[in-house]
Amino acid sequence: MIDIEQANRTTVERMMEARPVLIGVGRARDVIPGMRDNLLLHAGPPVTWERMAGPMKGAAVGSLILEGKAQGWDDAEALIKSGAIEFEPCHHHSAVGPMAGLISPSMMVYIVENQTQGNRAYSGINEGRGKVLRMGAYSEEVLARMRWLNDVLAPVVNDALKLCGGIDIRSLLGQALHMGDDGHNRLSAASLLFLKSLDPYIVKTAPNPDVASDILRTLGDNALAILNPVMAACKTMVDAGHNVEGSTIVTVMARNGTDFGIRVSGLGDQWFTAPAGMVKALYFPGFTEKDANPDIGDSTITETAGIGGFAMASAPAIVTFIGGHAKDAVNTTLDMYEITYAEHKFFTMPPLDFRGTPTGIDIRKVVEKGIPPRVNTGVAHKDPGVGQVGAGVVSAPMKVFEDALVAYAEKYGY
Repeated sequence: MIDIEQANRTTVERMMEARPVLIGVGRARDVIPGMRDNLLLHAGPPVTWERMAGPMKGAAVGSLILEGKAQGWDDAEALIKSGAIEFEPCHHHSAVGPMAGLISPSMMVYIVENQTQGNRAYSGINEGRGKVLRMGAYSEEVLARMRWLNDVLAPVVNDALKLCGGIDIRSLLGQALHMGDDGHNRLSAASLLFLKSLDPYIVKTAPNPDVASDILRTLGDNALAILNPVMAACKTMVDAGHNVEGSTIVTVMARNGTDFGIRVSGLGDQWFTAPAGMVKALYFPGFTEKDANPDIGDSTITETAGIGGFAMASAPAIVTFIGGHAKDAVNTTLDMYEITYAEHKFFTMPPLDFRGTPTGIDIRKVVEKGIPPRVNTGVAHKDPGVGQVGAGVVSAPMKVFEDALVAYAEKYGY
């Protein structure tokens, strides 16, 4: 009989001991395992073009325009329907992407290496909030910004990272949690720590002062600048705990705007999916829930690793962006202790007397307690081309945990 407790202890220990370091930036086709010239990576579990949500379709069209494979929507859709373009989840390629999560072959991506176990993960360059590619916008203004991020900012940041020897993301997150961040939707402190780590080296590696100024201003003005490296770091953490025989710990939570999916350490690469839910959100002026797409993005990898919504007690000010009251942030974290296996060694929360964040979602506890994981997230417009319309809180669908538990019982003979 499988020793579930030992298996879960091993899984969570590996996740917590992972030490992700941001080591560089590279072109997706050159660094992401299995990347191909006709492949687009997307957030969440597998999905076809026909079932894709509007923001993911918009991001896919924008990516094909960036790649020079299409001039606009009609060209892109015809190319996709011809079978010339393939879609696969970022998670199938050691990668993660916020919201639509599109990564195309020529895009530049952050490279994060877990220096404990040696695995790597990848994520693109963050554009900021609002009308951006990852939210499904693909106007020329959006694409011009993407080109600048890929062609100007990324090479300088790569050189700066090489010069400084990399950035320890686990250490940075530990500091940020003590400064009012949650590690997912509120990353104001973490992004400033990121900028502080890089700015002396950007000044040295930029081709001229004007470029250095533009890059520093772009990073400094984007409170989510560190989100993508954090997501890649969390991906290395959970991957370190994946495929432990007998473990009931969740190692992936992800959404594609149509489906919400999970993977479980002891159940290999099988996806368990259910319809993505609607986010309970605060909307930007002029938008309402009628405009919103269902839950979307790989950024739930942060909650899977023990931060984000699970660390909301450290970030009570986040409720000014996602709605609710400061006590709701604390109560969310307290609820998440009920469904997790451990308290994190390195991520602690001052408002809870430096208690470790709830870490290691256990499918048994989720089903037994009837408490789904909670996530704070951005909201994309349901139609392609519009972008972000708000932010809020959403609960994972219980069905995915119930189905996973049934599959676990079948596999291990319970």
